[in-house]
Amino acid sequence: MPHKVGVILSGCGFKDGAEIHESVCTLLALDRMGVTTICMAPNMEQRKVVNHLTGEESHEKRNVLVESARIARGNIRDVKDVKASDLDALILPGGYGAALNLSDFATKGAKASVNENVASLVRAVHEAGKPICAICIAPAIIARVLGDEHPVLTIGNDENTAEALEACGAKHESCSVRDYVVDKKRKIVSTPAYMLGPSIAHVAEGIEKAVRETVAMIG
Repeated sequence: MPHKVGVILSGCGFKDGAEIHESVCTLLALDRMGVTTICMAPNMEQRKVVNHLTGEESHEKRNVLVESARIARGNIRDVKDVKASDLDALILPGGYGAALNLSDFATKGAKASVNENVASLVRAVHEAGKPICAICIAPAIIARVLGDEHPVLTIGNDENTAEALEACGAKHESCSVRDYVVDKKRKIVSTPAYMLGPSIAHVAEGIEKAVRETVAMIG
């Protein structure tokens, strides 16, 4: 039986949803390893919608689950319907949606709250002793949900964001885009991706390494 790895998406597009390159690189790495992927997203309205051509905020309304389905080619579930027992591991790609839709870290920093269903799944997967991988800004979600355990995480080398993670209880380690940080005790992997960039080649290398490490930790 192939491993089953959950991937939590947060919309479609780095300015207001899941970072598409990071999401696709994650899905590609998993597929190359023969892993069964379960994509999911919260069924909720996006906190904002951004025109990715102009960078300007739009007044239209979009649904996080519906938008995430674009990346998942329609094969996606509402995160509230996924249980830890369905998965062997969990991965959270980044993009501003992780800090806007999966949480409100973008506006509240260390005082952020995480979507109830996302937080519940992260906590349940962790309590089951299954590995979790967080990419780009997504480690902020892990810091907020599991901060009382002081997980070791990275978002690259941005001092302000690192300080916010540490204010949540996490321990931050600087990391290059082509590498990753692993907290072996807590089975948590993180990689900076587009927190550093500068290109999809750099990002893809770090993500593939992080994904492989995550899958290798499955018991």
